[in-house]
Amino acid sequence: MISRRRLMLGTGATLLAMTTGKLFAREDIIPLWQDEPPGGGGPSGELRVSTNGSWSNIVSPAIQRFQPENPNGSAVLIAAGGGYRWIGMGGEAWPVARWLNARGYTAYVLSYRLPHEKWRAGRLAPLQDAQRAIRLVRSMERKVHLLGFSAGGHLMGMAAARPDFATYKPEDSLDLIRPEVDTAALIYPVITLEPPYTHTNTYLEMLGKNASPADEASWSVENYVTRQFPPTFLAQAEDDHVSNPHNTQIMHDTCRRMGVPVEQIKITRGGHGFGLGRAGSPAAIWDEAYSIWLAARR
Repeated sequence: MISRRRLMLGTGATLLAMTTGKLFAREDIIPLWQDEPPGGGGPSGELRVSTNGSWSNIVSPAIQRFQPENPNGSAVLIAAGGGYRWIGMGGEAWPVARWLNARGYTAYVLSYRLPHEKWRAGRLAPLQDAQRAIRLVRSMERKVHLLGFSAGGHLMGMAAARPDFATYKPEDSLDLIRPEVDTAALIYPVITLEPPYTHTNTYLEMLGKNASPADEASWSVENYVTRQFPPTFLAQAEDDHVSNPHNTQIMHDTCRRMGVPVEQIKITRGGHGFGLGRAGSPAAIWDEAYSIWLAARR
């Protein structure tokens, strides 16, 4: 019998094909969970896709695989941003996946649960999905690199920092795989949820309006960075008015203090949410810098 979530996943794949103009093979849409995600609950109805390709109403969390013509043996798991209110597939995840394919990387795009879409796991739901996705990709690939944007950067940062944090009870043999990664790239990420950086949608969606200092600290990436954190690449524009540029500086300084290899790209102009960056703009420099950095760690 086909579960409701798998049925919704099929609907999502159809919407994806309509949005991108490309029909993907069934094997390229890989559900994260056998049936219900941990805790259950969640929204009903169909996946919602905005005019710019952003997703919400995530009924069936999954990874979408983009395969290059000439694989180089490494994979990148991508989490787009959206303040944990939606996921910016059209503006961030899909263009970056195709850009990575052109360089030989297999790209996996994560559609993760959004905390306030009635999931009983609440704010743990996205991190559960990220850990499960890392395990899935790790079971198929030799090397696994993370690439997160904005709130997706927060999510990928938390996942990279806390591979031993048990966010759900093991469901099958896949959950015996430690969700560790080889590198983490965080692009205009939300890193800290501690004051004075409490104005973001990421903060509101994860913590609400009356969070305690302990809550703020417990969901701030920098507080979990240890010597074991993977080599890290950071990029952000100095005129970012959504995620304060101090986020990347905090992460950079924390990595340096802990002895984690880190490279930081400071962009003069670009604001927030620029994805690959418009050709010829200052924001368009990070991708080639990342390509060179990643190639050295393949």
